[in-house]
Amino acid sequence: MSIIPMAGLRLRFFTDPGEFLAAAGDYLAADPVVSTVVTTVANRLLSQRTEGISQPDRNWWLVVSDDFGAVVGAGMRSAPYAPYPPFLLPMPDEAAVALAQALHEREEEVLAVNGALPAVELCAAELARLGGGRVQVAQHTRLHELGELAWPPPAPGGLVVATQDDVDLVTEWFAAFMGDADEQAGRPRGTSAHELPDRAEMLRRLQDGRLWFWVDETGEPVHLTGANPPSYGVARVGPVYTPLSQRGRGWASNAVAEVSRQIQAEGARVCLYTDQANPTSNKIYAALGYRPVVDMANLVIVR
Repeated sequence: MSIIPMAGLRLRFFTDPGEFLAAAGDYLAADPVVSTVVTTVANRLLSQRTEGISQPDRNWWLVVSDDFGAVVGAGMRSAPYAPYPPFLLPMPDEAAVALAQALHEREEEVLAVNGALPAVELCAAELARLGGGRVQVAQHTRLHELGELAWPPPAPGGLVVATQDDVDLVTEWFAAFMGDADEQAGRPRGTSAHELPDRAEMLRRLQDGRLWFWVDETGEPVHLTGANPPSYGVARVGPVYTPLSQRGRGWASNAVAEVSRQIQAEGARVCLYTDQANPTSNKIYAALGYRPVVDMANLVIVR
């Protein structure tokens, strides 16, 4: 752990996700929907560490605390894909600026920042000021939480759990989801950086039973929905992917509704992210009962 003091605030960097969760757990649990990305990633990487899977040296976990020791912000740099953007939760404005200064002093190359507004805007702007370049928006996202589930018109077929035997199709659809999401939002394919799990990680996810197909009347998979295991009582749905030839038939609405129902039946709250540039998905989730919680952004620094 390294500590960077500043007037009224303190930045603490951790290399161990377990130590980070021990330091920030109460803060993260106080708003588990907003902190869902950080908590699910931290718990997943902590689990992998106990299995002997090492993490890159570039990974860090951030806790922001005030003069009284109260945690007032958090973040992480654990993305496995270039340019390895930090992900920031809400924090005081001065902490976001101080983080950029700390990263510059640590000589970390940071060319993208994801997470909560306005922290990401302030951090990215200061990084650009210190290192040169200009900030551009790669994606505006919105976090939603499910209230009372509203069932869509029924679609033929049903939900089935994907198994490890389905790893090739699931991997293919994960990759297609990333490119299609860009196109649906009016961006060139590959514009948004995303994580594509390797085969070992995909097999682990399938073993956990958190990926589902919607199958049609013939038993043919026509849609894929995933969800993270609950963390602090919140499970995040995603990805949600329907191949182009199968769209417009209600598969996605019915699959997300049933997955959401199952998660709520387990006693967890349900949330998901949408791309604000994709009106179709936003309309679908709103109709199911998902309501906006907070706006976030993925920013890039162009030099």
